[in-house]
Amino acid sequence: MAIQNKKRAASLPKAVREKLALCHDRPSQVIFLDIETTGLSHYYDEITIVGWTLGGRSGTFIKGDNPTPMLNAIGSAVALVTFNGIRFDAKFLVQEFPKIELPATHVDLMYLCRRVGLQGGQKAIEQELGIDFRQDIQGVDGFAAVLLWHQYLRGELDALRTLITYNRADIAAMGALFDHALRRLGFEADLLSDPIEFVEWSAPPDRHSLPTIKKAPHSESARMPTFRELFSGSKAESAKIVGIDLTGSEKRPSGWCNLTGHHAETKTLSSDEAIIAETIAADPEFVSIDSPLCLPTGRVSVFDDDPGRDEYGIMRICERELKRRGVNVYPCLLPSMQKLTARGIKLADEFRKMGLPVIESYPGAAQDIMRIPRKGAGVEWLKLGLSEFGISGRYVDQHVTHDELDAITSALVGTFHLAGLSEGLGTETEPPLIIPRLQREDRPLVIGVSGPIAAGKTTLAKGLEDLGFAYTRFSLVIDNLLRERDLPVDRKHRQEMGAEINRTGRQRQLAEMTIARVSTAKRIVVDGLRFPEDHAFLKEYFGYRFFHIFVDADEGNRRSRYFLRDEGRANVGRSAFDDASASEVEQKVSKMRPLADHTVFNNGLERDMLTDVNRLLSAFEAET
Repeated sequence: MAIQNKKRAASLPKAVREKLALCHDRPSQVIFLDIETTGLSHYYDEITIVGWTLGGRSGTFIKGDNPTPMLNAIGSAVALVTFNGIRFDAKFLVQEFPKIELPATHVDLMYLCRRVGLQGGQKAIEQELGIDFRQDIQGVDGFAAVLLWHQYLRGELDALRTLITYNRADIAAMGALFDHALRRLGFEADLLSDPIEFVEWSAPPDRHSLPTIKKAPHSESARMPTFRELFSGSKAESAKIVGIDLTGSEKRPSGWCNLTGHHAETKTLSSDEAIIAETIAADPEFVSIDSPLCLPTGRVSVFDDDPGRDEYGIMRICERELKRRGVNVYPCLLPSMQKLTARGIKLADEFRKMGLPVIESYPGAAQDIMRIPRKGAGVEWLKLGLSEFGISGRYVDQHVTHDELDAITSALVGTFHLAGLSEGLGTETEPPLIIPRLQREDRPLVIGVSGPIAAGKTTLAKGLEDLGFAYTRFSLVIDNLLRERDLPVDRKHRQEMGAEINRTGRQRQLAEMTIARVSTAKRIVVDGLRFPEDHAFLKEYFGYRFFHIFVDADEGNRRSRYFLRDEGRANVGRSAFDDASASEVEQKVSKMRPLADHTVFNNGLERDMLTDVNRLLSAFEAET
């Protein structure tokens, strides 16, 4: 063992040897430090306490206190010792205290322990080595530490005492880990004449003397605004949204929530048929599903026999971004997730064919952002968090499942999204995963125009263009596709191409290309919505900033207008109007009327129709 240790010591990189030598030479200026946070995401979570020992004295910073003593202590140290501090503690400290001066020498014990064969987290290594500074806090771990802070914010002062004791135990054990690692390296025996016991510096006697605990002074800063504070006076305040916490199999019940304003009604549903039927009966404005709703770009199947499996992988951009932000999420095509992803995509497709907008949500991420403990903390904590946010319902007092509570959270994401308080994580080829945020998104005003042939859709859309709206039309994209195939650019071929696109599941792609033509505009009019999927897409992307107008007119007026067009006069016989109206594409137009926000009847003068629309839009913009 001694020979092996000497080899380890001799193989240490020069920079590591210098760090260890500095710590040995100036132990009184080595600061052992550990932080506690509201969660694991440096992007969304916050520091709750910072504990340290320096020069034989313990210190603790509690959120809301003056950070100067902590910053001075850190700034006076020549070396910093942490466990996993390079990836975790240091990131949080720099983020919350931008002016902090961390020592240039940082010994991360996680990596030092790995050099001597000690793997795993700090507590696992402590158990392996028989280190025990946790006699008074058995069973407390990092997850429990998050809940202790929540308890403290709600007035339980003993919870903070336990949290500080837990934090100081972590720090005390660091010195013992440091000593064990150095002995295994043979560092102090082979290279230094005067070995140091760092545990004497990390675990000073005063660690048992806790600071005075006061009532949480800044609990407001640790919570989200409530439902009322965020949505009162807006259309989102009374939005009807269905949230679904989907499972990967119909054999396991899924959580389902009908959220009307701030009131939630939940149940569990098993089959796709039941989920669809209950959702349609609820008549929601939006559906929010906790399930992946698309594949990684390049993949064509959820299963591992997909020919693109090796090239494109199992993870989408949104999942990579959440990982980067410190939010735990499973790749959508992990073997255990494949059936869930397939089921989610299928259900979303069914809803969109009915014109129901569908977004993908992730309750775990939403709960992290909303400062609500995830369901792993227990049903009661999740209930409490949702109730404190302002969601009412039988779930507060009655037994409900974890899945039902996640379905409530999923529905809430829909409320945030409709109100423009959301962020979409995705790409041009991967529809976004939606998460809440407090900064309002600057969305354009988008007017969608649908209706039967010759009702006056384009007249209305062009009238809005004259008022400054950027004009785009589905058929403009279809015309480009026809030219690529060297096909005639006329009504017949447009209708055939439109029907083909819809049949082959590319309607969303067509909608994306149509919007891309005017993506930088602040006011947009989209002419020629023909399929319910078009309505669903625009509502999904623009929320309450999308206004759908259905233009209609008596059949006699429409016939007359049709035959006054150049295209109409070029056709032989009076059946041209009937043939055009009977096309596969036009047959879907009748399904657009019930989806529209308003129907305009264009049986009189065109200027009268435009006057009515202007009045409608003024009222609409005032609401949103």
